[in-house]
Amino acid sequence: MRIGVLSDTHLYTPDKTLDRILGEMLADTDLILHAGDIVTRKVLARLEEEGVIAVCGNMDDYEVAGVLPQSRIMTLEGKRIGLVHGWGAKHNLQSRIVTKFSPDVPDLIVFGHTHVPFWGEYQGIAMFNPGCASTGGYQGRGSVGIIEISDGVVQAQHLTF
Repeated sequence: MRIGVLSDTHLYTPDKTLDRILGEMLADTDLILHAGDIVTRKVLARLEEEGVIAVCGNMDDYEVAGVLPQSRIMTLEGKRIGLVHGWGAKHNLQSRIVTKFSPDVPDLIVFGHTHVPFWGEYQGIAMFNPGCASTGGYQGRGSVGIIEISDGVVQAQHLTF
């Protein structure tokens, strides 16, 4: 299974970059996750056209925050995946996120908020941050991600633009 992942679009209306992400960069995925900071209902509607599963972020307006949960847990290909945006300072964010899902921490946690791409482990828990899905991301570049689950093995990569 190939899962597309994006976060921190920070858009007031859908744009060409979002269309490129959905129509090209993540086009060959089975499912797309969004880890929050969608911002407006117009952008959420565009994501919903693609069947994107999302959570709200700290920058989402009341219309988006009113319809999306703060976190989700889903089982895909036998792996429990947690989806959350994140909050507060970047320092110690991973610890706060793990605590949010405790005591039943998923196999993989997908998060956003920092705008910094990350794929690795924190306290033995696999964690993935796709970065920022706009050119205002880490070092001025945007990024999204692909998670692949095959035969019980989870792998991930970042795609920059």
